[in-house]
Amino acid sequence: MQKLFLAFILSFFICLALGFVVLPLLKKAKAKQQILSYVQEHKTKAGTPTMGGIIFIAGIGIASLFVFEKNSILAMLALTITLGYGLVGFLDDFIKIFFKRNLGLRAYQKVILQLGVSLIVGFFAKNSNLVGGEFYIPFLKQTANFGWFTIPFVVFVFVATTNGVNLTDGMDGLASSVTCVYMAFFVILLFVQSNNLDQSGFITLANEYKNLSYFCVTIFAGMLAFLLLNVFPAKVFMGDTGSLALGGAAASVAVLSKNTLFIPVVGFVFVLSVVSVVLQVVRYKISKKRFFLMAPYHHHLQMKGHSEPRIVCFYSVATILLGFLAVAFG
Repeated sequence: MQKLFLAFILSFFICLALGFVVLPLLKKAKAKQQILSYVQEHKTKAGTPTMGGIIFIAGIGIASLFVFEKNSILAMLALTITLGYGLVGFLDDFIKIFFKRNLGLRAYQKVILQLGVSLIVGFFAKNSNLVGGEFYIPFLKQTANFGWFTIPFVVFVFVATTNGVNLTDGMDGLASSVTCVYMAFFVILLFVQSNNLDQSGFITLANEYKNLSYFCVTIFAGMLAFLLLNVFPAKVFMGDTGSLALGGAAASVAVLSKNTLFIPVVGFVFVLSVVSVVLQVVRYKISKKRFFLMAPYHHHLQMKGHSEPRIVCFYSVATILLGFLAVAFG
């Protein structure tokens, strides 16, 4: 338990300190967010510094290395995945800002890079005795082995989750708040599971899960610190640097702990973002009509007259309730 507090304190204050250092540097480098013209309500945000994900990625990485104990293969892999996806996002942001190309990386370039990382994780999940292709089925309290389907399943989960977080990052503090809550419940889930494994004699796996819980705490604390700069009205945006890193982290802690099927529950709002975009595109292609005033769904709510803080609060509360449901009955 002391390590959980240490992980929190280290990550929070490192990220807080980095925020005060990095934000002026981003302003000096003119790393400003380009606002797409069709998002009328966001025109006032033009010029806000972006790439703020650097702040919490660095803080999470430093804090994690201080608190990880023995048997930290899963936690180190989760951290590496987070950094990998963060690097993809950084390249995307860098091209947008410094090469003045608003779309950043080409779509196929993003897909290749994301698939590369997720394939590695898929093969690991299939062949490692720490995961072994097994996934816990929420509310049924049993596991299922996916066999060779593990690899395409993991790839799908990573692509869907990273894009879900990326799409959710469309309002001040939205992705930050939801991910913060998401990680808080994974801390609880992993800590409970690690204690159960310890009591059952699976000491090595119990330690692996404890280290994963420390990793989740560093993200939880890092997002709290980042929210001080990112809450409405935001002084800095996380950019794809941050949103892709958080998506990779959200997917990795679930997949590597066999809790993948909890993502649609605790991460429901990420699913909502993806599904709302898919429905919007498909219906428009077929009938030239739209399901929503604008997609993702949080923009639909905004077009209906709801303020950004209200939408962020609504999404966060929904995630809290679903998190309690997952922990209590999962």
